[in-house]
Amino acid sequence: MADSPHSTVDVRPGRLPAAGYAGAFADAAPRLSRTQALLEAERCLYCFDAPCITACPTGIDVPSFIRRIADDNLRGAARAILEANPLGGTCARVCPTEELCEQACVRVAQQGKPVEIGRLQRYAVDAVMDRPVTDLFTRAPASGKRIVVVGAGPAGLACAFVLARLGHAVTVFDARPAGGGLNEYGLATYKMAGDFAQVELDWLLAIGGITLTTGWRLESAAQLQALREQFDAVYLAIGLARTNALNLPGESLDGVRDAVDFIAELRQADDPASLPIGRRVVVIGGGMTAVDAAVQSKLLGAEDVHIVYRRGPGQMSASDAEVEWAQTHGVSIHHWMTPLELLGSDGHVSGVRFARGSEQGGRPEVILADMVFKAIGQKLDVALLTDSGLKVEGGRIVADAEGDTGLPGLWAGGDCRAGGRDLTVEAVEDGKRAAHAIHARLCA
Repeated sequence: MADSPHSTVDVRPGRLPAAGYAGAFADAAPRLSRTQALLEAERCLYCFDAPCITACPTGIDVPSFIRRIADDNLRGAARAILEANPLGGTCARVCPTEELCEQACVRVAQQGKPVEIGRLQRYAVDAVMDRPVTDLFTRAPASGKRIVVVGAGPAGLACAFVLARLGHAVTVFDARPAGGGLNEYGLATYKMAGDFAQVELDWLLAIGGITLTTGWRLESAAQLQALREQFDAVYLAIGLARTNALNLPGESLDGVRDAVDFIAELRQADDPASLPIGRRVVVIGGGMTAVDAAVQSKLLGAEDVHIVYRRGPGQMSASDAEVEWAQTHGVSIHHWMTPLELLGSDGHVSGVRFARGSEQGGRPEVILADMVFKAIGQKLDVALLTDSGLKVEGGRIVADAEGDTGLPGLWAGGDCRAGGRDLTVEAVEDGKRAAHAIHARLCA
């Protein structure tokens, strides 16, 4: 680790005028008005065998809910959405619809622009969030069966909600102070404005039959075995709790942070003005987390923000829309640059040395930085599964499409399960499928 030139550190809170923060972190895509929603709904052709349904991981009947919007039947529209996707409100905000249902919309070929399915979905779901969940769904008679769900993120909540509706008693454990998982801690504030993650969580829990206990962490195979003995079934939705390391010189310097921790801190902050941010920020990575960290750095007042990715544009896991969003906010994006070391001055990061080109031996280049965020992916804490009997592949739990791990009474899903694209909507589908599989097994 070496010193870099011109390395005066400039990290401080309150870079914007006090009035600037409300606008900076306002809802990125506000709910459609009634007139806007009705006009957009009229663009839908209500296709038979609609490709948008197939493109949705949770199989939402898109033409059906849009027709209900056109008829001003928002309760019916919301029920059609939430029956397929209990977290339809979150997914309407964060799902990459431009790569899923909207990409499949036949209006793309006809008019070059899809029906705005995601925004219509939000319009319908938001309309029922102030009504009791029991206005839309009821619980089956009590089954006498007890299931534990470990993890209160999208997969765990979807599983718990479906199981509760089926009459089972569900206990949900989560390590964090609040439930919601990545919905609460891992998504940019401007995507989940207005504390929506907790609004949705409270709405789902109001179905009854679900007990949420926070601050409880699964740490060993012995704990897992105890759960298997105490409950009729166990569903693991523990996510990916550890961030991958760069394993580079200078990584321990002050100002080098995990992007997910930064995003969580910002989401939990009472006042974004209180968060220190550097004048110059470098984000290493190419996914949605990298984009969220970079854009929010800009919104906090950072002047010079770079996303640096070691491969080409086609390999970035961030969607085209996410990349455009970053660029619109003044973030510079660099490809084919491999980090070699983090440079420091007086114990604080002051820059990153990269090798430019498709090979590590490419021309070296330094980007100055007061803060560096690591957004190179997360991994499962496999140590806690040692001696559990679970099979781990590629750092994730092996389970079938219904979450069955092959061990009696033990299912797993969401990001901790091998396979998938780490999308919220796919995690919801994992939880839903597992719930039906657990129900079928317990009632056999």
